[in-house]
Amino acid sequence: MTTALLRSYVSGDWYTAPDEGRPVYDAVTGEEIARVSTTGLDVAAALDHARRVGGPALRELTFHQRAALLKAVGQYLREHREELYAASKRTGATLADSRFDVDGGIGVLLGYASKAKRELPDDTVYVEGTVEPLGKGGTFLGQHVLTPLRGVAVQINAFNFPVWGPLEKFAPAFLAGVPTLVKPATPTAALTAVLIERIVASGLLPEGSLQFAAGSLGDAFEHLTGQDLVAFTGSAATAQTLRGHPAIVRNSVRFTAEADSLNLAALGPDAGPGTEEFDLFVKTLTTEMTVKAGQKCTAIRRAFVPREHVDAVVDAASARLATVVVGAPDAEGVRMGALASLDQREEVRRSVKALADAGRIVFGDPDRVEVAGADADRGAFVSPLLLVGDPERAEPHEVEAFGPVATVLPYDSTAQLIDYAARGQGSLAGSIVSADPEFVREVVLGIAAFHGRLHVLNARDGGESTGHGSPLPQLVHGGPGRAGGGEEMGGIRGVLHHMQRTAIQADPDSLAAITGRWVAGAERRESDVHPFRKHLEELRPGDALVAGPRRVTRSDVEHFAEFTGDTFYAHMDEAAAAANPLFGQRVAHGYLVVSLAAGLFVDPDPGPVLANFGVDGLRFLTPVRFDDELTVTLTCKQITPRESAGYGEVRWDADVTRQDGESVARYDVLTLVAKKDGQ
Repeated sequence: MTTALLRSYVSGDWYTAPDEGRPVYDAVTGEEIARVSTTGLDVAAALDHARRVGGPALRELTFHQRAALLKAVGQYLREHREELYAASKRTGATLADSRFDVDGGIGVLLGYASKAKRELPDDTVYVEGTVEPLGKGGTFLGQHVLTPLRGVAVQINAFNFPVWGPLEKFAPAFLAGVPTLVKPATPTAALTAVLIERIVASGLLPEGSLQFAAGSLGDAFEHLTGQDLVAFTGSAATAQTLRGHPAIVRNSVRFTAEADSLNLAALGPDAGPGTEEFDLFVKTLTTEMTVKAGQKCTAIRRAFVPREHVDAVVDAASARLATVVVGAPDAEGVRMGALASLDQREEVRRSVKALADAGRIVFGDPDRVEVAGADADRGAFVSPLLLVGDPERAEPHEVEAFGPVATVLPYDSTAQLIDYAARGQGSLAGSIVSADPEFVREVVLGIAAFHGRLHVLNARDGGESTGHGSPLPQLVHGGPGRAGGGEEMGGIRGVLHHMQRTAIQADPDSLAAITGRWVAGAERRESDVHPFRKHLEELRPGDALVAGPRRVTRSDVEHFAEFTGDTFYAHMDEAAAAANPLFGQRVAHGYLVVSLAAGLFVDPDPGPVLANFGVDGLRFLTPVRFDDELTVTLTCKQITPRESAGYGEVRWDADVTRQDGESVARYDVLTLVAKKDGQ
């Protein structure tokens, strides 16, 4: 009986190809579970649909509104995890592996949603950096802004993380306001199809913001423009071919790749047998070998060990690996499932043969494995395989066995370790396991140029560490050289990758209108109503108050010094202050100036302003001497509503000047201001 074809979701509808397609097999039983094909699929129309329908719908939303949708999708998927776990089992994943993939992907959505609410504005434009004065008079300014690209984020995923992979690429693109077209890897496409079906069924996303091609992308690259992006995960050879596609080159399409990676773990000389660090190293090494059956782009492939500790590491790691039961994910006691396919098993065997030619296998047999609850020949099972290799040979630094395989490599000095690490030609992740800060510093600075992420592990952070191979949405996920040269995620960097940075040169009023933020030199509006009496909806950037003057007296300074205990000589010692080249005489405390300014602009009665929660960018620019008169100009600079609260954040520009008009202090005041309706 022919199994069902997986459906694509494009141009607002589901599409089933007219042919039989290619089979997808259960990694445990070897039976056919689905077929994939995109024959007849109009990929050009799908790209056009994303640009015409998905892109405009996303760009109408603010960053915070997109974040709220991302959070809703994450929560919806969390409610349907069991369905995803069931489909994941057929990829050979144990329940722990499935959780790593499924829950990890959901965590990326929720993590990005939270980060966006904290770090991105409730606006459609992202303002980067400070205003740059381009003229002496303050009438010509520069500012960098980022706006969404008007194209499509085309993502080509690997087989090892069929849920996490698509979601970690989708989240930053969606937040940026760019629609996504997902192409899964064939061996695990059935699981990605369930993921997409669930998201579409939720009805949460704007039409055109997420599409899915259940098979080949055909001639999609021929239709890419300079506004599109491609994110690829897979082999370095395929990445090289795709990166060199004429349309990618011709149109300067943004291309990011996550490719082969001979990730390392290095045991420090201080971390010998009997130390917590030694135990952490062995546990990390064996865990990375067996989670997802070693099918992780971040898994440890090279384990560098001081020569005198090699035998101890091999014995301890072998003892742990001997307890790992391989078999069907639902069989009792199983800790490691199957590889994604029989083809993948053969590829691992070929790679292990090459590695064994440069060393020896010290645990496991690539051709035989005892399997629980399944047929070892029909399923894509392989034993965990630990080798000891010669680090002077090329193979350990060039051959990646993408399975439960790692090679222990001895080193004799820190300099030698750094040299060996670089021979991997670029990696996604590395771990340095040591409690010696000087060793850690030397190694990190020596190998950082070859790694996207470095994980320092010791007894102090071991209890909180997320592990060697866990990508986090807050941090860059990618690596240089053979690892692809890309950066997925990376916090807000991942969002900005999908946006165009543009330098705006303009007058202050135009710049304020473009960015939605008041800038120095732009129009201020004073009125009879104190700005602190206005609710959030009533405030506008540019609303201002001028208050003062207030004379600063000797008694003010001396009282402040006595009250606070701040008797620094510049405020209290006439002779010492006179000798100070910056002052020449006694001056007022900077914090006294800020306090007096607050006394000038604060409205004391209860009202919409709920709290002052901080001051940013405080600078004391010019000394304030006895009998100087201070005036403060307070201007509403930026308004950020909080959708889930009855208030929002307001940033105020505070400029404190003395009687000659010169600024003595500049800073931003941060307040929480109530909404009029409390919603």
